[in-house]
Amino acid sequence: MAKKKRGLYDNINAKRKRIKAGSKEKMRKKGDKGAPTEKDFAKAKLTAKKPKKKKKK
Repeated sequence: MAKKKRGLYDNINAKRKRIKAGSKEKMRKKGDKGAPTEKDFAKAKLTAKKPKKKKKK
């Protein structure tokens, strides 16, 4: 069974959780080497799933 590929926002949220837990990592600043570019965010926006609407009971 193939593993589901994680997206940009999954990776960002996972890193934020690790930082909050005390991993001593730091988020890269905009423009730093290895940081996501505007192009990466635009690509992620195209493939993002829309939130499901909640049904009223």
